[in-house]
Amino acid sequence: MTGSRPRNSQNQESEAPPSPSDKRRARTILKKLREVHSDARCSLSHDNAFQLIVATLLSAQCTDARVNKVTPALFKKYRTPGALGRAVPEDLEGIIYSTGFYKAKARNLIGLGRKLEEEFGGKVPETMENLLSLPGVARKTANVVLGVSFAKAEGVVVDTHVKRIAKRLGFTRHEAPQKIEKDLMALFPKSTWIDLSHILIYHGRRLCGARKPMCDSCPVNKQCSGPG
Repeated sequence: MTGSRPRNSQNQESEAPPSPSDKRRARTILKKLREVHSDARCSLSHDNAFQLIVATLLSAQCTDARVNKVTPALFKKYRTPGALGRAVPEDLEGIIYSTGFYKAKARNLIGLGRKLEEEFGGKVPETMENLLSLPGVARKTANVVLGVSFAKAEGVVVDTHVKRIAKRLGFTRHEAPQKIEKDLMALFPKSTWIDLSHILIYHGRRLCGARKPMCDSCPVNKQCSGPG
């Protein structure tokens, strides 16, 4: 995915689609990573879509491990969207404080609970459009919920690990998550989109760290541009 980008008649940047060789390379890399991270899955502990969307919102700027320490008490006290929507902000903030940005997260969670109860009958919607209408929910969270809870591949989850690895492996040249997601969706078959996110996230956690990547142990080190 190198070379200059053509421009359209409006003189705006137009993305060249990936070539067949780009796609073959991407599939080969994914196959190798899948063999190493065959256990890759969503790391957020949850029993249903409601718990997953709450946990995913809490995971912003926070590790999944920290979120998993917080959510047992949270879900015990707020078992339903309606209960969460009626939460006293100070009480909720006290429970989620360690996840960071707790005031904004509490505000979004209360709004989320209310909207789920009032507009969706207390159930998490199964479409991208409806999920994006919920407080605090952007494409990353929506893709997590759709893929994990409903087995629907509407896009690719792009977190910090996916962003870093996608750039190192030459899957994208972009910085913006939505543009990275678009590049990944063009490169990989739709049938792989859900697993792709989990595999890249696991690879980022286990081998391809931001500061000290374990390149000697990486199964795709020959296809990688290296840290940077």
